[in-house]
Amino acid sequence: MAITEAERLKQFAIVRRLEAAGFRAWPAESTVYDGTWAVRLTHSFPARRLNSVNPLDPADHADIEARIERARERFAALGRPLIFRQSPLAPPRLVEHLDRTGWGYDSETAVFIADLASIDLSQAIDRIPIRDGERYLEASLKVHERPPELREGLWRILSSIRPATAFFVRESTEGEPVAVALATADNDLAGILDVAVVPQMRRQGIGRDLIQTALRHTMHKGARTGWLQVECANTAGIALYRGLGFREAYRYVYRIMPADA
Repeated sequence: MAITEAERLKQFAIVRRLEAAGFRAWPAESTVYDGTWAVRLTHSFPARRLNSVNPLDPADHADIEARIERARERFAALGRPLIFRQSPLAPPRLVEHLDRTGWGYDSETAVFIADLASIDLSQAIDRIPIRDGERYLEASLKVHERPPELREGLWRILSSIRPATAFFVRESTEGEPVAVALATADNDLAGILDVAVVPQMRRQGIGRDLIQTALRHTMHKGARTGWLQVECANTAGIALYRGLGFREAYRYVYRIMPADA
């Protein structure tokens, strides 16, 4: 059934709000706007979310080729390939241009939201977030199995998060980190990011427990709506979030520049 114009505008408003929250929760070192295209670049961390062009208005499709070339030059100056992050806010004419000129699709991601009042957090344990950002940094590097050379870049990201942030770490009986998550409280929005559990400890409810703890913490801070992002290929993660009461709000996908461009 076709959606009405009012429903379409409401959906765009939700996407815009969550996109803005995502930018604040996982900040790039540099963001330059070309019209309403947010060109995000981060020299010290290679994540595509931090190194991509993010179109934010479906109607902003003027001078597509020239703007793509300007973005390409910015990325080339940093030694990175040009990537577009295509959300529902991407102009249809831009999408058509990327399709026509051979840009590939990669890593589709779903953005989930939930009304926190509808999630059963009665069994969640009230844990005090750790206050030592460097301790969380080391735990995140280890649990995500990130190489040591990303330490400085990740620290810059964690230190630059604008909303109030809470760091959560679960440790083994030997004191080794086995799971991490961070929560941002951005007015009434609660963002859950950087979630990971070490492979040998998965499917034991640790991730679910940590997320519930983080959500409960944000509710105490006044959050009413939770959001998070998960790659569509992560079927276990999607099942976990759906089981907690999250629903899909929208998806985005990365567009990869053709090799002969």
